Amino acid sequence: MPEPLIIVFLKAPRPGAVKTRLAKSIGPEAACQAYMEMSLSVLETLRGFNRVQLRFTPDDAKSEIQSLLQPGWSSAPQGSGDLGDRMKRAFQETAGPTILIGTDCPTIEPTDLDEARSALEIHPVVIGPARDGGYWLIGMRECYLDLFTGIHWSTDRVFSETMNRAKQVGLPVQTLRTLADIDTKADWEKWSG
Repeated sequence: MPEPLIIVFLKAPRPGAVKTRLAKSIGPEAACQAYMEMSLSVLETLRGFNRVQLRFTPDDAKSEIQSLLQPGWSSAPQGSGDLGDRMKRAFQETAGPTILIGTDCPTIEPTDLDEARSALEIHPVVIGPARDGGYWLIGMRECYLDLFTGIHWSTDRVFSETMNRAKQVGLPVQTLRTLADIDTKADWEKWSG
C-alpha cells in the first residue's frame, strides 16, 4: 500500500469564526488564540510526516495558513458545503489511502498516526472516536462515499452513524483510542494548564 496522505482540516484563525463554543466563555480573541495553540500542537505532531496537506476554510484563507506549511507539505481549500461535503471532496480529490484529521484534538501523538497507517494495511477504514460522539480521525484506503451519507454532522451521533453506515455497506472498520475534543473552557484549561 502506498504511504497515506494525511489531510488536516483547519480554519483561518479569525476571531469569532473559530472555537465559537469556547468563545462564549473566554471571548472570541482568547478562543482564536486557543485555536492557534491547538493547531500548532497538531501540526508539530506531524512534523516528521512528509505527505501532509492542509485543507483550509474559508477558501480565501490561503495567505493566512501559508506560514503553517512545512517543506514538502501542500495546501488546498476545503470548498463549499457542510463538513460531510468537504470531507467527501477531500477524499475524492486524493488518489489512494488518505487519513483526515482536524485540530480539535491536540493530544494526537505520532504513534496514533502510525497506528492509523498500519490499520489501513489490513482494514479499508480506520476511525478514531472522540468523547463527544464524533471522531478525531478517519482514514480510508479509497473514497467510500457511503460513509458520508445520512450522517448528522456536528452532533453526538457522528461516530455511531458512521459505524452503522460502514456495517450496512460491509466495510470493516478498525477503531483507534478515544480522544477528547477541546470545546469548553474546562477542556481548554485542562489541556493548556
